[in-house]
Amino acid sequence: MTRDSFSDGGKFLSADNAHAHARRLIADGADVIDLGAESTHPDAEDVPADLELSRLDPVIRRLRSEGASVSVDTYKPAVMRHVTALGVDYINDVTALRDAEAVAAIRESSTKLILMHSRAPKARARREESDAAGIMDEILRFFEDRITTLTAAGIAPERLILDPGMGFFLGSNPESSIAVLRNLDRLRRFRLPILVSTSKKSFIGALLGTLENPRPTQERGAGTLVTEIWAALHGAEYIRTHEVKPLRDALAILAKLRGASEPEKSSLLSETGDIT
Repeated sequence: MTRDSFSDGGKFLSADNAHAHARRLIADGADVIDLGAESTHPDAEDVPADLELSRLDPVIRRLRSEGASVSVDTYKPAVMRHVTALGVDYINDVTALRDAEAVAAIRESSTKLILMHSRAPKARARREESDAAGIMDEILRFFEDRITTLTAAGIAPERLILDPGMGFFLGSNPESSIAVLRNLDRLRRFRLPILVSTSKKSFIGALLGTLENPRPTQERGAGTLVTEIWAALHGAEYIRTHEVKPLRDALAILAKLRGASEPEKSSLLSETGDIT
């Protein structure tokens, strides 16, 4: 629900449009709707907390009244306090609760907490190359520190979900995102659920085109789906996606091929705002 999300900026600024889109995503098979009212790509505008809340509040209230499971993508303590009081199920923080005020805002709630690894010091991703060979060790150190710190601050570890980050959050070079996908199993050491969010991201555009001339965002669907199925096969419990129906269908067929009686257990977090 932003003016400048790289995938759908401006489409869902109105509460009516956002709610209608969320309903379509639920009909397509989304388990959770992830609402974002501030983009986090490198060139995104700053959105004050009061504006963020004015975008989020009416949509959360409608979805919660209909029994939908809701996640809110925010890093602001004031926003966290407000939306947890509304009964959202998840807080999705791209800064991994590095703000002590954010920890205080959610400590007493029962909300699940998605901690995203990012190489950026703040909420905005950066166009900066990273060392693909060392990126997974960096992520493991990051989560070791966050889990230790948050547990000491009174956050129960069973509330935590780990997102290694993708695209510009890892580096402008696509090799870093590929390295993380190849090594998802290493996150199992923490014995916590894993969330993967590759949908339409920059590294897919670069791999299907070039860094200088990436495949356009709306032409990254097939590349996205391959990375999502890979994540499901390698232990991701949550997949955050723009295109729910193709992924739900693919997981259903995958389950049949593997001889399972039910579709793959990965939850589909579908989002109406920004994924960088």
